[in-house]
Amino acid sequence: MKFTLSWLKQHLDTDATLDRIVDALTRIGLEVEGVENPGEKLAAFRIGKVLSAEPHPQADKLQVLSVDAGNGPLQVVCGAPNARAGLVGVFGAPGAYVPGLDVTLKVASIRGVESNGMMCSTRELELGDDHDGIIELPDDAPVGTPYPDYAGLTDPVIDVAITPNRQDCMGVRGIARDLAAFGLGTLKPLVATPVAGEGAGPDVRTDDPEGCPAFFAQTVSGVTNGDSPDWMRRRLTAIGQKPISALVDITNYVMIDLGRPLHVYDRAKLTGGLVARKAQAGEQVVALNGKTYTLDATMTVIADDTSVHDIGGIMGGEHSGVAPETTDVLVECAWFDPDHIARTGQKLLLTSDARSRFERGVDPAFLDDGLAIATALVLEICGGSASGVTRAGEPPVAPRLVTYDPRLCADLGGLHVAPERQARILLSLGFSVGAITTPDAYSDALFATIAGAWPVTIPSWRRDVDGPADLVEEIVRIVGIDSVPSTPLPRMPGVATPTATSEQKLERRARRAAATRGLDEAVTWSFLSEAEAAPFGGGAWTLANPISEDLKVMRPSLLPGLLAATARNLKRGAQTVRLFEIGRRYRAEAERPTLGVILAGDRRARGWREGKAAGFDAFDAKAEALALLAAAGAPVDNLQVMPVLSAAEGGEAGDAWHPGQSGTLRLGPKTILASFGMLHPSVLKAFDLDGAVAGVELYLDAIPPKRASGFMRPAYTPPALQAVRRDFAFLVPTTLAADSLVRAVKGADKAAIVSARVFDVFTGAGVEDGHKSVAVEIVLQPTARSFTDEELKAVADKVVAAAAKQGASLRN
Repeated sequence: MKFTLSWLKQHLDTDATLDRIVDALTRIGLEVEGVENPGEKLAAFRIGKVLSAEPHPQADKLQVLSVDAGNGPLQVVCGAPNARAGLVGVFGAPGAYVPGLDVTLKVASIRGVESNGMMCSTRELELGDDHDGIIELPDDAPVGTPYPDYAGLTDPVIDVAITPNRQDCMGVRGIARDLAAFGLGTLKPLVATPVAGEGAGPDVRTDDPEGCPAFFAQTVSGVTNGDSPDWMRRRLTAIGQKPISALVDITNYVMIDLGRPLHVYDRAKLTGGLVARKAQAGEQVVALNGKTYTLDATMTVIADDTSVHDIGGIMGGEHSGVAPETTDVLVECAWFDPDHIARTGQKLLLTSDARSRFERGVDPAFLDDGLAIATALVLEICGGSASGVTRAGEPPVAPRLVTYDPRLCADLGGLHVAPERQARILLSLGFSVGAITTPDAYSDALFATIAGAWPVTIPSWRRDVDGPADLVEEIVRIVGIDSVPSTPLPRMPGVATPTATSEQKLERRARRAAATRGLDEAVTWSFLSEAEAAPFGGGAWTLANPISEDLKVMRPSLLPGLLAATARNLKRGAQTVRLFEIGRRYRAEAERPTLGVILAGDRRARGWREGKAAGFDAFDAKAEALALLAAAGAPVDNLQVMPVLSAAEGGEAGDAWHPGQSGTLRLGPKTILASFGMLHPSVLKAFDLDGAVAGVELYLDAIPPKRASGFMRPAYTPPALQAVRRDFAFLVPTTLAADSLVRAVKGADKAAIVSARVFDVFTGAGVEDGHKSVAVEIVLQPTARSFTDEELKAVADKVVAAAAKQGASLRN
């Protein structure tokens, strides 16, 4: 929401400086995103008059002008078609920076003729899109005057971020009301005198009381649709609104000034009366943006006897829009249901200034006044004569009451504010307290008649206020959040009991372990585009009203966000990227706590001893997964390595992993604790990543909870006897997973064998086709006494027998 300082002072009588106003806006919850002074970048441009215009000797489309900008004539080469002797425009001398061209002017030779500056167009000064010719000013514009001073561009533009609940601040007057309540001035009265028209009002009605409960209208005949006044054009231009014509500018001005969207129809283009109704399925309308929209039966439209002319509350139709030759108009001031507007806009993917206001909730009690103000402006600027007013339907203006106890301000807001001051704040914001309806009507004697809780009437423009807690919020933000004292919670006697949940403790252990292993923590968006979510199982949770199409789906995995962050880091020169994130992934059944890891770039840098740089592989991912699971308390010695299931097989994000270079770590065949491996090349291409990338996802909610063991660690009790190691080389089919062999070997004698691991895999000479040699080391730990040779041989026989059941034979 943008407005100029002078525009604000049309509603607020104040002597406050710009800095104080900006500070106050942020303090009361209207965050200022920026303040611009458009005249600063145009300070070097002055009003210049073309004294003469002669053809360029070397170019048919160029002219050689003599321009006076207050310091005597200068020669300028110009290619604008409207350049001519006597024209008054905007001149930039050498040294001036032209923002629309991103160039600094200097003396130049154009086709052999010296040029000292340029005459500028609207686009070149970033004041609009017009580039058909140079700016033409009135003949009496003072030559030599700085153009920003003449055009009123020295007025600061304030840009405020309006939260969805503050529909009343979608107009300049609503912002002025808040500042007046804060004590920064006095809100000026709003004059809205009904226009006493002649004859009957226009033929309008509403057949859709749900979507459009109220449809008010008035016609004006004999108008002249020329340019709007300079003061209106300047204000609209300053905030980025392009002036179009007087009638269109009036509706835009009232919308921004008062938060009341309107629409003006050319009566000559209408057939019969206008009706607000539901669209017929398949009906189409060409909107003012030139696009054709296909409607359905849930959408509210404004139509005449033959066709649709308006997507109700969002955008008017191109066919019935006003033009320079328009002489008779119908001014529409309707109230549209916010929920209907929001759903229609989402379906059509159509946004507009009107939609942003109607879906928040426009003041339903401001129809008569809004129509009167707009019609008065039409008569004042465009002339003509008005008809009577037609009021079809009834807006929802039933009074809403809240019973408010002033003690709630301290109980809920932590701020002690005198009841009298609370009442004055509510009154200045438009609320009524008991029989007191305005700040001017307040008196201590009248206030004293309100005993106990107060009956507070909510103003029609505050749709967001629903209960006593909302009134506390209004009082606290006007007094100032920074006025709330910092009060520590009372400390209970004794030692505090732990408050962290088991899930929080698990996440802490995993986070510390990941950081200890040299991974960098990242925080990425929980929202993705549908294309990014597709390889990871698609988005089960889709936002009905996303900020953009790129943030439409709740992430089914943490890997897409980490991949996007990895791509950004690699493009900025990072040689190694090791990222992790702990967050939620959103599956159809629930949201799941997850730890994601991405390894990309060089695992090992090149060096004179190491040789070439080495990248990450699936075993690096597996090592990270096992280490993090161990830190999280998972029983890693009991885990099985099993393949990743594809999406067709019911696997989670199976299509994102590279087949044959990925796997899962499971506790039993069904409980998956982690997925790891290399990401599929198609996924990397989608994220604009080159080379191999490894990834890990730990499913934290699948890890069995640790048993409570207090804060004491178990005593360190090393074995009294030395362990015994034995190596076995097995010949196994290449299809046999090494994990299956290791598990079989380790289970051959559970009392004696404490661990088993693969330390070598060999294929080639001496190994028949279709087989591989897998060398396994086992560790045997004696307890009461050392092993005898017979006992060791018995264990070895058990190991060989267990391996044989897996199809392995001892290699000679």
